[in-house]
Formats: sequence, structure tokens, C-alpha cells
Amino acid sequence: MSVHLLEARDVAMHFGGVKALDGVDFRLKKGELRCLLGPNGAGKSTFFRCLTGTHKPTRGHILFKGTDIAGKERHDIARAGIGVKTQVPSLFDGLTTHENLWLALRTVRNAVAREEKIADVMERVGISPLRDNVLGRMAHGQRQLVELAMVVASDPDLVLLDEPAAGMTDGEVERLASIIRDLNRTHTVVVVEHDMHFIRMIADQVTVFHQGRILAEGHVESILANQTVRDVYLGKKHGA
Repeated sequence: MSVHLLEARDVAMHFGGVKALDGVDFRLKKGELRCLLGPNGAGKSTFFRCLTGTHKPTRGHILFKGTDIAGKERHDIARAGIGVKTQVPSLFDGLTTHENLWLALRTVRNAVAREEKIADVMERVGISPLRDNVLGRMAHGQRQLVELAMVVASDPDLVLLDEPAAGMTDGEVERLASIIRDLNRTHTVVVVEHDMHFIRMIADQVTVFHQGRILAEGHVESILANQTVRDVYLGKKHGA
């Protein structure tokens, strides 16, 4: 039995002649909180989409709990125990927070158990006061938290978050960081992010992508102090 909850082996993703990913090897242990970062076009978002089933890798394997999920449909990946929050919230704007969560938990047949789970996840994410608010009338940061609650509600083994702090105010970002750290107590979490300040607030281990490959991995402070990583972010040529 592998000690890794998620393992990518030689994952490549080609779009015509463009190698968005070029042989990525990645390992994630149960209980980790890992941030994926890199400049635009580095490959981190493409790798994220391969994990979520949006893209089928050109080559390679993605093992989740020992089962290869590379190329599987998004609903099959969700059923396997992976919860995904995209950058743009996927919500029902005409419904309330409670109604959105009710739909997210529609597989829970027992009505009392469902209501208890809805109340618990709203409390955990800090959106209980928004219970009866219609999503279409909410601010961006509030909508992001509701979608996070919908992802967490199904209690997935792995939570994937794509730039969750994008468009949030400073206060909302601090609140989100606290929620993610709390979430990591019970869930394995992967966050795609480019905001260095936010990464410092939540991350321990970081994986840096560059030109479709993993450039560096390690503790957040050592990675952000790495001159090669700094050069990549500042746009200086590397490996020329």
C-alpha cells in the first residue's frame, strides 16, 4: 500500500506542438496541504485540470488511493472522493445558500441527517448568517465561501482549490486562510495559487511549476527564498 494519497507519474499534456506538461512526477501524502504555484503558462493549472478530469493527459498515470484516474470523467473522479472548487464559482444564482447546499447533499437520503450536515458545514465555513440569502445577490467573496462549503459538504478525501482567494478583499483572504487551515485538520488539500502573501498564510509544502515541469519542491520559506524560483517569477531567463 502506497503512503501517498495522490501520485502522478510522468504526466504529459500536449496541445498540438505545445507541451503544457512535460513529464510531471508528483506525490502527495494523506493530510498534507500543498500549494502549486508558478507564473502564467507554467503548467500548474493544466496539471490541476488533469487531476479534476477536465483534461485527459497525453501520457502518464494519476493514482488516487492506488487507482489510476487519468482520463476519467469528472463525475467519476468526484465519486472517487475528490472535491473540486474552480476559480469561478459554480452555483445556482436563483437559490439560497441553504438550497444550494441541499442540492450538494441530495444523495443523503435521511432528511434530518442532511439538515444537520448543512448546518455543520455552514458553521465550519462561517456562512450560517447567509443561510437564506439568494446567491445571485451576494458579493464575490461570499459566493466563494458558499462554493467551498458545497465542496466540503460531501466530505471528500482530497480537496482541490483553484485560486480560491482571487478577487477577495484583504479581510476575506485572512478569513479564507483560517478556514483552509482548519479544513486541513481533517482533509488533504491542494491549492493552486499565485498570490505569495496568501501562500505564506496557508502553506507548509510548495511545488513550483515552470515550463511544464516541476522546478522545485519544499518548505514554503525555503522555496520563496530560492533564487531560481525568484528569477522565474521576475521573468528572468532560466536554464537558457
